[in-house]
Amino acid sequence: MNARRRTVLAAGAAGAAALATGCGSDGGDGGGTSASPTASAGATDSASPGASGGVELARTEDIPVGGGTVFKERKVVVTQPEEGEFRAFSAVCTHASCLVSTVSDGTINCPCHGSKYSITDAAVEAGPAPRPLPAERISVSGGAIRLA
Repeated sequence: MNARRRTVLAAGAAGAAALATGCGSDGGDGGGTSASPTASAGATDSASPGASGGVELARTEDIPVGGGTVFKERKVVVTQPEEGEFRAFSAVCTHASCLVSTVSDGTINCPCHGSKYSITDAAVEAGPAPRPLPAERISVSGGAIRLA
């Protein structure tokens, strides 16, 4: 095979690989909307007043007890499994990288293929997700929930 033919074939293979990679995901948007608020893992409103953290996600009163809220722009979901107990998890589904869209009936729900995660620890309650959502760090102080 001559050098020119090898170059053309190599370029074609590289283009096909780039095309296949680009078709792998739509960015995980999932097309859903937030149904209820969510918070960070293990934080309580008894956090020290000096722990202001980073960007404020919500006020504690905005996160329903037994529910949560999805913050699509931050790719975070905050839950309040029990009164005063706030948890936060990645909002990116571990199955196909879609964004979870709602929190209802004790689960964080992905619209793409039906995966459901526990609001308490993000454990998989219904597949096809292969693993729990990763925990995110938050701080809760003075009624404000912030990314840590």
